[in-house]
Amino acid sequence: MLSPERFGRKRIYALGKMSGKASLQKNLDELGISLSEEDKARLLERVVQLGDSKAIVTADDLPFIIADILEGKDYNHIELLNCSINSGLDLESTVSIRVRLYDEIYRSSGSGNGGFDAFIVAIRKILDEQDFDFPQLLDYEIRIPKGGSTSALTECFITWQDGSVTMKTRGVNTNQVLAGINATMRMLNIKLQASKQTSQTALTG
Repeated sequence: MLSPERFGRKRIYALGKMSGKASLQKNLDELGISLSEEDKARLLERVVQLGDSKAIVTADDLPFIIADILEGKDYNHIELLNCSINSGLDLESTVSIRVRLYDEIYRSSGSGNGGFDAFIVAIRKILDEQDFDFPQLLDYEIRIPKGGSTSALTECFITWQDGSVTMKTRGVNTNQVLAGINATMRMLNIKLQASKQTSQTALTG
C-alpha cells in the first residue's frame, strides 16, 4: 500500500457530518492537542453540526472550534432560536430574530448599516424592555485560520465596555456576521448571569 508520506504528502482525516471519534482523534493527535473525553464529545458534536450545515471543517479550523467550546461552558439565560438576515448592495440590512429569554419567547426585527448592526437594533428592542444596560462596543476583530479559504470558519472577538469593566467575548461561525452575533450572545449571557448573582446576593445579604 502506498502512503501519502512516500510522496511528501500528509494523510488527511476527514471532518464533517460523518466524522467519528477515530478521525477526530487522529486530527487532534496531528495538532498535538489533548482534550478530556467530555470536551472531545462536545467537539465531535460541533463538528457534526457544522457538517450538517454543509460547512467544510479542516484541521486548521479545530483550534477555533476548541477555543469556542472551552470558553462556551457558559450560561444559557438567553438563546438565539432563529435569525434571518437580509443584505444587499446600497440597501439597508434587515434582521428578524426569535429569542428565548429565560422562559419567555420574544420576536423582534431591526434594520441597520450591515447585518450585525441590524441584529444589535433588534436584540436591544427586546432587552431595553427588561431594563438591560447594553455595554458599549469598543473593538471588533475578525480572523480566519492561517492558510484558510473563503469557506473557512470565522473567529470574531468583540471588546465591550460595561461601566468600569472591559470584557472580550468570542464567537465562531462560517458566517462572519453570525460569528459576531455569537460573540454578542455570549456577552449577554455573562451579563445576565452577573445580574442574577447580584440579585441573589442582595436577597441573602
